Order: sequence, then structure tokens, then C-alpha cells
Amino acid sequence: MTRRLASVDALRGCTVAAMLLVNDPGDWGHVYAPLEHSLWHGCTPTDLVFPFFLFVVGVSIALGMEPRVNQGANPSVLTRAALMRALRIVALGLLINVLAWLIMPGVHLRLPGVLQRIGLCFAGTALFAIYTRPRTQWSAIVAILLGYWGLLALGGSLEPWINLVSRSDSALFGRFVYQIDPASGRGHDPEGLLGALPSLATSLLGLCAGRSLRENKLKPLLFAGIAALALGALWSLALPFNKNLWTPSFVLWCAGWATLAMLLFHWLIDQRDWPALGRRFGVNAVAAYAGSELMQILLPGLGWQEPLYQHLFAGWITPLAGPYIASLTFAVVFVAVWWMIVYVMDRRRWYIKL
Repeated sequence: MTRRLASVDALRGCTVAAMLLVNDPGDWGHVYAPLEHSLWHGCTPTDLVFPFFLFVVGVSIALGMEPRVNQGANPSVLTRAALMRALRIVALGLLINVLAWLIMPGVHLRLPGVLQRIGLCFAGTALFAIYTRPRTQWSAIVAILLGYWGLLALGGSLEPWINLVSRSDSALFGRFVYQIDPASGRGHDPEGLLGALPSLATSLLGLCAGRSLRENKLKPLLFAGIAALALGALWSLALPFNKNLWTPSFVLWCAGWATLAMLLFHWLIDQRDWPALGRRFGVNAVAAYAGSELMQILLPGLGWQEPLYQHLFAGWITPLAGPYIASLTFAVVFVAVWWMIVYVMDRRRWYIKL
């Protein structure tokens, strides 16, 4: 039978809460460095957030779908359900991007996005879980990481705009990407299509880690997490951490930390009965993220964001504590508002599953 662990829901929920925190400051000009992404090479705590979510996607498939596969469930039924769910997630991401384009001033249409990448990684990981054995999955991870490294090397420079990932984004999506270089007209998207390949490796590592968790192989999992950190750190000497390019060293570095975080949550929550903080975000993860994105679109789109921020936050906090505290306070309150929303949803047993 499938197994749901409160620790995994809590880890997923804490990851979503962190996504809201870093995506919704009151003032983008005053954000503390750990709450910002690396400008290019490097890895801040914020850079870990999205990889953690994709890792937990794989863990959840290992706990929820793989047991059904092992029990002899019809592969075609599982495949259809997985692909339809992935399609709904991708469609929701596209809808949010279209709304941002229509409502927010000065925003151009973007085709890739966070939800689109989640949908692609969910679909790919689910298919691996349904149709392949663990050895094949590990072989696929190695092939993806080495193959992607080779592609980056063949593409030449890793610098912004001229790297292979940016060039492929420009070729595939034209100007419908996250960033456009005004000097060259080239585009780049941190959630572009080519970068989805190593992102799939992140979810596949979560699938393998989730299987070990389900089978209670905790010591090997601990050693695997430490080994991933060490290998990622060594690889970064030749190929830097880079979230925009989702470099293989970045994949292993993030998967190592995600594995250790999963083990810590499992030990504290499932084994020692600590409160499952974050669980309410975790059981409505996509709904909370998508809803927060819609709020982030509507507030500035309707002209409410700036007066709301100035009157309730910056106007009195900035003279007392400075603009960084004002910006952070807005982000914390934004997360708290959504915690209240998912709290009510959980109390009423409203679980939105795409």
C-alpha cells in the first residue's frame, strides 16, 4: 500500500513557504543577500529552494506511485493519470504567465515557468517510476548529468546570454522568455526547456531517495547525501554551481542538502513525534504557490501593491529599522497570510489536487 509521511508533507510545505518568502519582498531593491538568487555562478540558500521542491516531487512519487506499480497496477492507467496531472500543472503555469502579461504593467509574455518545469519533471519521473527499475534510473541520472555537462562544454562559454542554454531558449521561445538582453536581443529563462533535463535528474534523485526512505534504508541514505555534497563540491571546481544553467554540480549539491533535510525531518517528525511544521502548506502545495502567484499579479496589476506597502510597512518601519526590515516584514506577512489560507483549507479538508 502507498505510504504518506507527515515529514515529507512538512518538507514540501516548508519549501513552498520559502518560495513565497523569497518571491514576495516588499521592495526588490532592498532584499537581504541570502534571500536573493546568485547573480550567476554560486549558490545562496535561496538557490536551494526550487531544487528541494523538485527533489520532493521524486520522493512523493516513490512513496505514492511506486508501491502501486509494485502491486501490479495497470501501467497505462498510471501513465494516463500522471500525464494528465502534469499537463494540468503546465497549463496552470501558462495561464498564470498570460494573466501577468495581461494585467501587470510593463510585463511581456513568458512561456516557460516554475509550474511548467514542475509539470515536466513530474511527468518524466513518473514514467521512470512506472516503466523502469532502480538500476535503470541510476543509469539515467548518470547519463543525464554527464551528457548535459558535455552539451555545456560543446556549447562553449557558460557566461550569460552566450551559453548554450540561453541560445536554445532564444531559438525555441524567441522573446517569450524571462529575460531579454537589450544589447544583443538574446533571451534567457531560468526555467527554459534544455535546463529541464538536469532538473529531471534532481527529481530522479528524489525518487531514489524516497525509495530508500520507504524501505527504511536510512544509513545508506545518510551516506548518499554526504557523498552527493562532496561530489557536487568537487565537481564545482571544474563546473561551477549555477541555478540558471542547473549545472550537474548544482544538481548534486542541492540533492545532497535535500537528502539530509529529508532525513532530519523524518527523524524529528515521524520518529520523535515533533509537530509537522509546514504540513498545511505541503498538502496544498501547488494551490498555495499558484494562489500566491495570482496575488502577486493582482496586487500590482490593480495598483494596490505600492500604496499597501508604503502605508502598512515602509511608511513606519523604514524610519525605525531601515528599508531591508520593511521589505522582509512584508514578505513574512505575505507568507503568514497564505499560512492562514492553507490552515483554513486543511481544517475544512479542502485539498486541491491538479
